[in-house]
Amino acid sequence: MPAGFTGKGKTDMTPKPKRPRAEKSGGNIFADLGFPHPEQELLKARLTIEIYRLIKQRGLKQVEAGRILGIKQPHVSVLMRNRSGTFSVERLMDFLTALGQDVEITVKPARKPHGEVSVVA
Repeated sequence: MPAGFTGKGKTDMTPKPKRPRAEKSGGNIFADLGFPHPEQELLKARLTIEIYRLIKQRGLKQVEAGRILGIKQPHVSVLMRNRSGTFSVERLMDFLTALGQDVEITVKPARKPHGEVSVVA
C-alpha cells in the first residue's frame, strides 16, 4: 500500500516527524559538542576503551578487575560504561599497566601548527 494511505481510501494526514539535522564531525566529538579540553577528553575515552577491552577479553568480573586496578567495583562499573569520570589520564595509564600493558609516550614534531595526542593499541 502506498505511503500516506490508511487503506480505507483516506489519506493519513499525521505529520511526519522531522529528521534530526546531521553535521559532519571534525574528528573529535568532544570538540564538536563544545567540551572544554576536548583533546584530553578524547584521550581519556580512548584509554578507557582499551581498559574495557582488556577486562572483557580476560573475562574478569568487575570485583576482580577492581582488585587488579586498586579501585572499588562501582568505579569499575563507571569505566565499563566508557565513562572516565574523574580519573586523570595518568591514572588511566596506571590502570593499563596494572592490566599488564606497556604504555609508551612518544613526542615528535607535528605535521600541523598544533600537535595532537593519539592512542595506538
